[in-house]
Amino acid sequence: MANRPVHFIWLLDCSYSMQGEKIGQLNYGIREAIPEMRSVAHDNPAAQLLLRTVTFSTTAQWLHQTPVPVDDFTWRDIEVDGMTNLGEALHLVSRELQTPPMPQRALKPVLALVSDGVPTDDWRAGLKAIDATPWGRKAVRVAIAIGADADRSVLQEFLGNPELQPLDANSPKQLAAAIRWASTAAVKAASQPVAGDSSAPTLTKQPYAPPVVDDDDDDVW
Repeated sequence: MANRPVHFIWLLDCSYSMQGEKIGQLNYGIREAIPEMRSVAHDNPAAQLLLRTVTFSTTAQWLHQTPVPVDDFTWRDIEVDGMTNLGEALHLVSRELQTPPMPQRALKPVLALVSDGVPTDDWRAGLKAIDATPWGRKAVRVAIAIGADADRSVLQEFLGNPELQPLDANSPKQLAAAIRWASTAAVKAASQPVAGDSSAPTLTKQPYAPPVVDDDDDDVW
């Protein structure tokens, strides 16, 4: 099992509904999460953590399509632009979850969706495309709802598990905490089982909530 890959894929909403504080919170949260993801990867030497990023607005595109080892990963801030084509983003990811390009033997991939919901395309068709792939069905999924007005029902359906709930993030600190928790918990869950081991544990429920943070401090991003 030495050095099996864990493919961690961010799906990030950068539509116009994310403009202002939300997109700033998202960029801040990703930057804050990277050092802790590296730490988790170092604590799990059997897993090679590889990061990729899809952004979606009027179109979906890969920000990082080639898997990047977590130690080499750097973040470039994203900006808002257009509609919310989540379905297109899910279709992009589904093609990467086929074998090939995914190896036959790997650890479970991680799909991490960060959005305020309200897709503007046929997102359920994209979700079905994910679910139609063997790696999509095995994937550890996490979802973070940005803002008090987020459409949590979309994120809940993405998770595909009634025991899981989207994480709520209504401030920069809450989002940073949620991204840190989601990314590290998911990597730990994905790093444990080998592919095809149906008896191995997975992230079926959240073992604890993201830490409570004090939002009364000055600006943090």
